[in-house]
Amino acid sequence: MGVPLSQMWTVASYVLTQKLRGRKRYPLVLMLEPLFRCNLACAGCGKIQYPAHILKRHLTAQQCFDATEECGAPMVSIPGGEPLLHPEIKEIVEGLVARKKYIYLCTNALLLEEKLKAGLFKPSKYLTFSVHMDGQEEHHDFAVCREGTYQKAVAGIRLAVEMGFRVTTNTTLFEGADPNAVRAFFDEMMELGVEGMMLSPGYGYDKAPDQSGFLKRRETNQLFEMILANRTAGKRKWIFNQSPLFLEFLMGKRDYECTPWGMPCYNLFGWQKPCYLLQEGYADSFRELMDDTVWENYGHQSGNSKCANCMVHSGYEASAVDHTFSSFGGIVGTVKAMLFNAYANPSAKKRLAEEAKKPHGPALHLVQLGLAESIETADGKRTLRLKQTA
Repeated sequence: MGVPLSQMWTVASYVLTQKLRGRKRYPLVLMLEPLFRCNLACAGCGKIQYPAHILKRHLTAQQCFDATEECGAPMVSIPGGEPLLHPEIKEIVEGLVARKKYIYLCTNALLLEEKLKAGLFKPSKYLTFSVHMDGQEEHHDFAVCREGTYQKAVAGIRLAVEMGFRVTTNTTLFEGADPNAVRAFFDEMMELGVEGMMLSPGYGYDKAPDQSGFLKRRETNQLFEMILANRTAGKRKWIFNQSPLFLEFLMGKRDYECTPWGMPCYNLFGWQKPCYLLQEGYADSFRELMDDTVWENYGHQSGNSKCANCMVHSGYEASAVDHTFSSFGGIVGTVKAMLFNAYANPSAKKRLAEEAKKPHGPALHLVQLGLAESIETADGKRTLRLKQTA
């Protein structure tokens, strides 16, 4: 399991306390966005499209502490933008560690090696660097729209692990993802010594420049079935830093409804309504967000078109965690998912073999644009042949 026992105990105690108090809705993770500015311009990102005067702004350390205290969640995720660009990121991390919050500092790691060598952070059980890695080198660099980012991130991960920091990876999968390459990528990350990996299907941000690659629900189930099923004993020792029931949800083995209040978002504009992904205004306080939002208008069962295909961790992982502690069946299901995760699935195995014959990633884009074609070589393998252009 990719979560330390101390963190598991803290989260379990917190959730059980909420249950005993009869609270139906409670936050599990605060999504704290101290800035939107970034040193990358990924095509699927909906955060960096703000005007320049907004991108220059950031929350103060005190604003971050106030939001954390107001929310009360035991875990704080710090996405962005790129948090390592924040001028007070050292103070923010130290302040949250002092408050004994489990922090996931989400970074593309372009600056990680530099910051670590400068002694900006100290290893702590409360601090985890969650490094954005979208796949193997070619795919990752293509996804973030810049060559060399994979190797830079790997160097940062290696140094962080060597220095005793907790390190996880955070991978978002989009339409056209190669399940075989993703499985190979998992092996690479495990070899780097990361504590665990986090997965999520992409969400169709309205502001994202490229809207073509976001997954639909059935496509999500099929993709994650191929990726996560058929792990044999002694092989594929992948460790995931998230609820095993959430992974089963992605595979289509469980059916959950969204709990958008489970991971509320606080950023430059206040408490984002209704969740980390949708932007339908802002509340002035966390209590206002929880009390005044008509939660029945959101989630897959609501019929809201914006929620129809969403299966993102920020909406559904809290649902899985809540299930774990809501009943004896939830606890048993979690233990079984942790111990028996081979998930023998002949159909998924067959589809996985078929996917190996298809173009994916950058190659797929060339085929879609009519600039190349996928051909079979004499030895039965697939390769890409560029088409001649006038």
